[in-house]
Amino acid sequence: MDAAITPMMQKHYPVLLKEIISIISPQYGGTFIDCTFGQGGYTKKILEFDKTRVIALDRDAESKKVALKLEEKFEDRFKFKNIKFSQLKNLKLKNENVRGVLFDLGYSFTQIKDPKKGLSFDSIGKLNMQLGLNSFSAEEAINKLEQNDLEKIFKFFGDEKEGKFIAKNIVKQRINKKIDTQGLVKIIDNSKRRKNFRVNNSTKAFQALRIFVNKEISELIYGLINAAKILKKDGVLAVVTFHSLEDKIVKYFLKSLSENKSVSRYTPLTKQTDTLFHLTKKKPITPNEDELSENPPSRSAKLRFAIKKTDFFDFETDIEDQFKNLIDIENFGEKLWKRLV
Repeated sequence: MDAAITPMMQKHYPVLLKEIISIISPQYGGTFIDCTFGQGGYTKKILEFDKTRVIALDRDAESKKVALKLEEKFEDRFKFKNIKFSQLKNLKLKNENVRGVLFDLGYSFTQIKDPKKGLSFDSIGKLNMQLGLNSFSAEEAINKLEQNDLEKIFKFFGDEKEGKFIAKNIVKQRINKKIDTQGLVKIIDNSKRRKNFRVNNSTKAFQALRIFVNKEISELIYGLINAAKILKKDGVLAVVTFHSLEDKIVKYFLKSLSENKSVSRYTPLTKQTDTLFHLTKKKPITPNEDELSENPPSRSAKLRFAIKKTDFFDFETDIEDQFKNLIDIENFGEKLWKRLV
């Protein structure tokens, strides 16, 4: 995962870079956790400031190539870990002054165009979609999951209104032949009662499968919880999202931990001694006209951030309950994994 890249130029653009740097203030030093290292856009900029240190994570092993060069250049000031968001809690940070934790939930042009990853509906061959440290591929999901499970994946992760028909036709077609990337594209096209001429017909279904295969909802939720725990007082949690489901989760998490609230609408507001976060902006930051002109894929980016008000570690959040139905759908993968081993 990393910033968007303009296809024509194939150049790396860390999305909302100026805004991120302004918010996290690396000029004052400290340790920063870049949870989506990718091509290293945010990390490289942070390391330009003296007295900074970056610990970078990425589940995609391809990121190691970029990380090795930075490790040689910055030595003790930079460390790379090939782990997922949910493993953030395993970092040894006892003596680290963590001033910022960053997430950029987009995908790079190199990832999308990598035929081995099989993320694009233009790809030929295996329907993969594994970004690293996965249990199964999209091809295995499509060819093994029950119709009802597939329907829920398309509906809740892709907001695909034709999900029921797509799932039904997948199950029908796979009896005779294993479905690959272009096979799925054809099934989706034939399942669509209403064609969308502005966006590729496969966009929503492919997004849904990618989220499911990589457990992106669970990873984001546990990544946010872990990030909030490791931040020091006055540290910043900043997240760039690219679709409405991600943004909904981030918005809920930051808002729920930055205001006094009642357990239900029927009970009075409970006055707490303090809240975990301070929100300086309720609305997300989006790219300005200059960035949109230079990097059109950034148009869907939204940046939300919050400042931690206390070093308090053991806080309570109901985010798992709030999005339990989505976590449960991702857990269909456990049933699939048991069939494969």
